[in-house]
Amino acid sequence: MKKPELLIPASSLEVLKTAVIYGADAVYIGGEMFGLRAKAKNFSKEDMKKGIEFAHEHNVKVYITANIVAHNEDLEGIRAYFLELKELQPDALIISDPGVFMIAKEVVPEIDLHISTQANSTNYATYQFWYQQGATRVVSARELSLAEIKEIREHIPEDLEIESFVHGAMCISHSGRCLLSNYFTKRNANKGECTHPCRWKYYVMEESRPGEYLPVVENERGTYIFNSKDLCMIEYMKEIIDAGIDSLKIEGRMKTALYVATVARTYRKAIDDFFESDETYKNNMEYYKSEIAKCTYRQFTTGFYFGKTDETTQIYDSNTYIKEYTYIGMVKTIREDGYVQIEQKNKFTVGETVEVMLPDGTNIETVVKAIEDEKGEQMESAPHPKQILYVDFGMKMGLGYIIRRKEK
Repeated sequence: MKKPELLIPASSLEVLKTAVIYGADAVYIGGEMFGLRAKAKNFSKEDMKKGIEFAHEHNVKVYITANIVAHNEDLEGIRAYFLELKELQPDALIISDPGVFMIAKEVVPEIDLHISTQANSTNYATYQFWYQQGATRVVSARELSLAEIKEIREHIPEDLEIESFVHGAMCISHSGRCLLSNYFTKRNANKGECTHPCRWKYYVMEESRPGEYLPVVENERGTYIFNSKDLCMIEYMKEIIDAGIDSLKIEGRMKTALYVATVARTYRKAIDDFFESDETYKNNMEYYKSEIAKCTYRQFTTGFYFGKTDETTQIYDSNTYIKEYTYIGMVKTIREDGYVQIEQKNKFTVGETVEVMLPDGTNIETVVKAIEDEKGEQMESAPHPKQILYVDFGMKMGLGYIIRRKEK
């Protein structure tokens, strides 16, 4: 069995470095244009250059998204954008639009082309088509079962890779193609501007009684009829490998470094344990499940992988995340006296117990010994987000380590 790639999202240079440190084989990022996450921080050209260099120094690949559904006015800009990317030499571009694909083939023939899940590839004939056009990988539509993916694997060339989502938010619409956001807010989901109307609360209104809103489920809380649980396949590594999936993709280019570190580290261990032995993997299952629940999530489902979804894959009474841990910060630099520099993400205080996440999967509880501001002034608490602080955590730290706090 071939060990699959672990593909992690990154919203910024800081998060890319986190993904690399915590176990990614590859990361996918968006530039400032033509990716489907317009509200993400995304990467400037300079940050892309730094990110690709950092990843390649650690033998990690970088894929850049250019997966919008393009309109006429986008095409010349896309051509110019690909000319810029040619200098940076990412490992692949992720594309959904056939026109954009043809421009990429012309402008950057030396860069691998991956077909985005937005292209709705649901059968082996479509995979064969993209292979004949020159694609090296196709991202499976999220509506496919593992049995369908396995059948696709059996009917496509061995060197055409399959990438599939195994963790993260699910979309109400077919492989992410949605018109709700555009209809309600004039922000086009297919150009990266989705406002997530699938997470809103809806009612039924009878035609002859305008203004009288009836809950779809008759209770006082209404219902979130489109609000899917999050995908999580960490318990099904054998089935994933058996289906012939080459790259395990984590959703989340809007997520924090804490989320990325938690998910990357846990799936890294699960994959490595599985390839060590089935017994090791099974014995560590409770660890994977407990760790993966430490990042924000909306309960878990296996999506379409074992057949059609049903009413149990939706959340009806809330659209909020479950959040058990709070992100404190990331180690940026380390002074000779052991104090570490962090950019504070949430309030914490001297004397408080926090948890340090090590890349090898270990968590170490420690007490905050002291906090200093940039001027060296002692502080009892750090209430201001994004403040640069120097902190004594009472233990040896490493660059890029993530610090979090368990919620009471």
